[in-house]
Amino acid sequence: MFQLHKFQPGINPDWNPHVTVAALVERDGRFLMIEESCNGRIVVNQPAGHLEEGESLQEALVRETLEETAWSVCPEAITGLYQWRNPRNGKTYLRVGFAARCLRRHERELDSGILRAMWLSRDEILQRAHQLRSPMVMQCIDDYLDGRRFPLEFVQHMS
Repeated sequence: MFQLHKFQPGINPDWNPHVTVAALVERDGRFLMIEESCNGRIVVNQPAGHLEEGESLQEALVRETLEETAWSVCPEAITGLYQWRNPRNGKTYLRVGFAARCLRRHERELDSGILRAMWLSRDEILQRAHQLRSPMVMQCIDDYLDGRRFPLEFVQHMS
């Protein structure tokens, strides 16, 4: 059950949620994950990142996955929308999870801060729970494994 918060206008006029995408890419029971350096910590995450001006959510997913893992992917479905407020920095994130299929691996360098791309089972990811970048990581995986799929047309990109 959720708790309704009363809207109080003017509390923080500079507040802006960070819109991000995350790729749920599963192959033979393993998920494409990244290990990255973030604020002095080594964390584990799905290939994920911020929506950039002018691109669709699907374009952001394809770009971020390629930049962080060197894999081309094809989005197939939306697994969910996730809202989380990071208690460490107070930032709010709105993540769109996408089930995606691997197309091919490219020979290219990974984004700055990305240490490596790896394939991990759910159990291996759970063993690294203390390293997960956010609670959204495990929730996205569990939603994917529970079969949550919404058509890509659920989100309309209107340019």
